[in-house]
Formats: sequence, C-alpha cells, structure tokens
Amino acid sequence: MNAPLKLPMPLRVPELAPSLGRLLVPRRLSEPWVPIDDAREELATRVMEQAGLARGAAERKDRDATLEAVGRGAWLAAWEKAVQRVAERTVDALNDIIGRTAHHVRMSPRAAARRLVSSAERRAIVARLGSGAERFVAALDVLNGAASQVREASVLDKATHAAWQEALRTAARRLEAAWLALEDELAAEATRWAPELDSLRRWQPSLWPVFVLWTPVAVALLWLGLVLGGYLAAPPWLAVRLGF
Repeated sequence: MNAPLKLPMPLRVPELAPSLGRLLVPRRLSEPWVPIDDAREELATRVMEQAGLARGAAERKDRDATLEAVGRGAWLAAWEKAVQRVAERTVDALNDIIGRTAHHVRMSPRAAARRLVSSAERRAIVARLGSGAERFVAALDVLNGAASQVREASVLDKATHAAWQEALRTAARRLEAAWLALEDELAAEATRWAPELDSLRRWQPSLWPVFVLWTPVAVALLWLGLVLGGYLAAPPWLAVRLGF
C-alpha cells in the first residue's frame, strides 16, 4: 500500500509591526541623554526587511530561505548591531563630556586622556546595555525549535504552523522589551558615570610643581637680598662681582 502523499505546509510570515510596539513608535516621558532613535529605527527596519525577505522566499516556495530570513541568527544579528551602535554612541558622548570638562578645568592633555573610557569599560557598557535581552534570547530558542518542526510540516500540521507564527510574534514582543530595557540601562549609565564626571569638574591642578620650581628661586632671592643689605657676608666670587 502506497504511503499517502505528504504536501508541505505553505509558510505564511505574520505581520510583525503590531508586535514590535514601542520599538516602532516610542512613548517616553523624556528623551534619552544620548540620541539613539536612529539605532532604534534601524533595528525595527531590519526586522521588517527580514520579514519581507521571508515573504518573498515563501512565495517562491523556498522554505529554507524563508526560515533563515526570520530565523534566530537574523534576529540576533540585528539586536547585537543595535546594542553595539548604542554603546559606541554612549562612549563617544562620555568621552566628549570628559574632554570638554578637562579642558575647562585646565587639565593637561595627558591627564585628560587617562580619564577617557577604557577598552574594558567599553566592553562593560556593551554588556550592561544588552543585559535585558535574556527573555528575547529565550524566545529565539523557542523560535528555533518551532522552525525545525515547521520545516517538515505538511498541510495537515496546522498547529505546527500556528506555533511557528506565534513564536515569531513572541520574538518581536521580546525584542521590544529588550529595547526598552536597553533604554533603562542607558539612563542608569548616566547615573553610574555621574560621580566620575563630578570629580572631574572639581579637579584642581596640583601645587607641588609650583613649590618645587619656585622654592629654590625664592630662597636664592632672599639670600641675595640679605647679602646686598649687609646682613650676610658675600662669598668671594660674589664680592668680586659686586665690588665689595
């Protein structure tokens, strides 16, 4: 007896814009201290573009290309690029504030350079900004599993197809939440650096070089004044020069 013909389930990529929420249309009480809307818009655009590529591949009945376009790797690459971009913008903003403040308090360029954000601090900023993506990454793991199942789904496996679509919507919602967490971390970053910047604003140059340089000169001038005033005997070499 021949096995029944198994027709593959046509893949339909759901509309993701409603699930992206505030990633598309932000609602804030105040603007971030670092301009990041271009990174937000680029992230949302990248997700929408990948969904468009997936729909095109689905029309061509290219299941592998469809699943890859909205697969775990595509989502994660878009997110990591956005985090990196915001981190770079944050570091640039901090270094700009540090440089301007150091110039205002007349700190030497070498000392000011030591105050700039270090490589280790850069990596820490990236890690903190991306720390709110745990649920997003977990949703991508679920999406990866759903994609594996729908890859071989037949027209009878409607529940498998529905689960994959819901996994895509969930990934979009979790991406929105990860971005909002990033904005919260960005605000916390300003608070975290406030003591360092306040310390820089209160900085004053050290006076010890002045004492080291001018104390011998002052002593020499005092001694010369006493010699010229007749309070101290002039050494022979000075007496000859002064005609004593």
